[in-house]
Amino acid sequence: MFDVSIILINYNSSKHTINCIQSILSNTSKEINFQIIITDNCSEKEDYLNLKLFCDSLHNSNIELHRNIINNGFGAGNMFGVQFAKAKYLAFVNNDTLFMNDCLAILKNELDKNQNIGIAGAQSYKENGDFMISLDHFASPTREILGRNFLELINPKKYPRRKKTYSSPTQVNFIPGSFMLVKAIDFYEVGGFDTNIFLYYEETDLCIRLAKKSKFAYLIPEAKFIHLHGASTAKSMAIKKELKISLLYIIRKHYGFFGHKIVMLFLIIKYFFSSILKPKNWTLFFLIVSGAPISKSLKGFQKIISSNQ
Repeated sequence: MFDVSIILINYNSSKHTINCIQSILSNTSKEINFQIIITDNCSEKEDYLNLKLFCDSLHNSNIELHRNIINNGFGAGNMFGVQFAKAKYLAFVNNDTLFMNDCLAILKNELDKNQNIGIAGAQSYKENGDFMISLDHFASPTREILGRNFLELINPKKYPRRKKTYSSPTQVNFIPGSFMLVKAIDFYEVGGFDTNIFLYYEETDLCIRLAKKSKFAYLIPEAKFIHLHGASTAKSMAIKKELKISLLYIIRKHYGFFGHKIVMLFLIIKYFFSSILKPKNWTLFFLIVSGAPISKSLKGFQKIISSNQ
């Protein structure tokens, strides 16, 4: 039995995954007994073999590489890895992150001390050392229509400032999915990640469900890491569409029929007028008008590879 099972997803980005693993190994203290489980989410064969060669060279039985035969997204990719976990804690770490200090020990110690913490995140920084926002407010009709700054203004206790540098553990709505530590028992109790979601808002959904069990998200600023933001996901119109599909799915799931329709109407109006100035946004407009159904997610267009590919 390990203290922590670290789950990583690799998708055609083995160089980032290798650097991430090296940073974990070099920054994690010996007091933490951990395993690293890598889900290769159906990468190209060359990328997978490059990662496999590196893992084999470590001669470390606590590092496991498992190849998925289909790219089923962030949540499902992590759930694929979770089946191999044998630990009290689960750490979900993006492969485009680099530990700056003994993050796992710091987060684990806070979870051990404070029973109110359901899931903990570290403070992230850009590659050049600049501060990065490491907390956010739940996706909701109010947030989407009135904005984050308004929420922080009217209720700073419930909605702590995102752009503030914190010096002590702080309860927040949710922490980004780039680095999260959660007790396995709590993760299993709420059902883990919602695998209907292909990309984006998985951590929002998880933190909402944990909060309903009085297990809250905390930012632990003492733990620090570098996030090469977006290194494993290129920006494209397809990704922007995926964001809207996931957003509206989460709104419908947690705020019901009317909350969903209010946000949909707001987005229809927003993208109708923005598309006049930016014609490329018509794609988003028509997606939202259609209801942005899960059936239009990238998840539905993934292909299974054979075992010898």
